[in-house]
Amino acid sequence: MLKKSIIDNYKNNGVVVLRNVINKRWINVLKRGLKINFQNPSKYKCIYEKSYKKELFYDDYCNWNRIVEYKNFIFNSNISNIAKILMQSNKVNLFHEHVLVKEIGSKKRTPWHQDQSYYCVNGKDNCSFWIPLDKVNKNSAPEFIIGSNKWNNKFLPTKFFGHNYEHKDGEFENIPDIEKNRKKYLIKSWKMNIGDVVVFNFATVHGAPENKSKNRRRAFSVRFTGDDATYIKRKGEMSPPFPNVKLKNGQPLDCKTFPLLISS
Repeated sequence: MLKKSIIDNYKNNGVVVLRNVINKRWINVLKRGLKINFQNPSKYKCIYEKSYKKELFYDDYCNWNRIVEYKNFIFNSNISNIAKILMQSNKVNLFHEHVLVKEIGSKKRTPWHQDQSYYCVNGKDNCSFWIPLDKVNKNSAPEFIIGSNKWNNKFLPTKFFGHNYEHKDGEFENIPDIEKNRKKYLIKSWKMNIGDVVVFNFATVHGAPENKSKNRRRAFSVRFTGDDATYIKRKGEMSPPFPNVKLKNGQPLDCKTFPLLISS
C-alpha cells in the first residue's frame, strides 16, 4: 500500500506527506464532527488568539469518545492501518485526537515544539496524522525540521501562549530559537489539498506560521502508538493530562483510554 521509500523517509526524516489517502466522504465526516465539537467544546478547549471577540486560533482534544464522527473515522477508516505500516509495528493503539482551527486573518504562529515531551509516552513507535479539512498553501502549512526525530534532545514543552511550563524534569532542555536561526536547519512544509496528510513522529520538531491563505485552516490530528510505546508520568505538566489513566511507568499503553486498534 505504501512504497518502501515512503516508509524509509518516515523513519529517517521523522515526517512524510501522503497524497490523496483520505477520501472525501471521510473528510466530510470529520468536518461535521468538528462543527459539533465547537458547538459544544470540552473543558480542554483553548483560545490562543482573538480579535474583536472573534476567535481566530483555537483547539480542543480528547473528544473521540463523545463525538461519533471522530470515533467512526478513527475506528472504521483505513487510518490505523496506515499508521501500522509507517511505524512498522505489530500493534496500534489510539493515543488521542486533536482539532486545531486558524481562521482567516489569524496572525499567531504555532511555536516550534516537540510533542513527545508533552505526552505520557516513551518510545519511538508512534505517529501523528495532521489532516487538513481545507486546502493549505505552503506559506500557511506546518513546518518540520527534517531528521529532528533522531536528535537525542528532549525539549521542555512550549506553551502556545501564557507562561511556559515549569522546568521540573531534568532530562528536558529549552528548545533553541529556531525561528531566528532558520538557515541552520533543514525545514520543510508542503502545499496540501483535501485528502492529503502529513504524518510525523512525536519527537519531530515542528511549528506553523500564521494563516496567510484566503480560507480557514481547519485540521484534524489523530495520534497513534506502536510496539515499544510505554507509559511515563512526567514530573511536570502533561498535555493532555489524562487524569483517569492508572497505568504505572513502563507499562504498555493498553487501557480504555488508549484502546488497541490493531494487534497481529
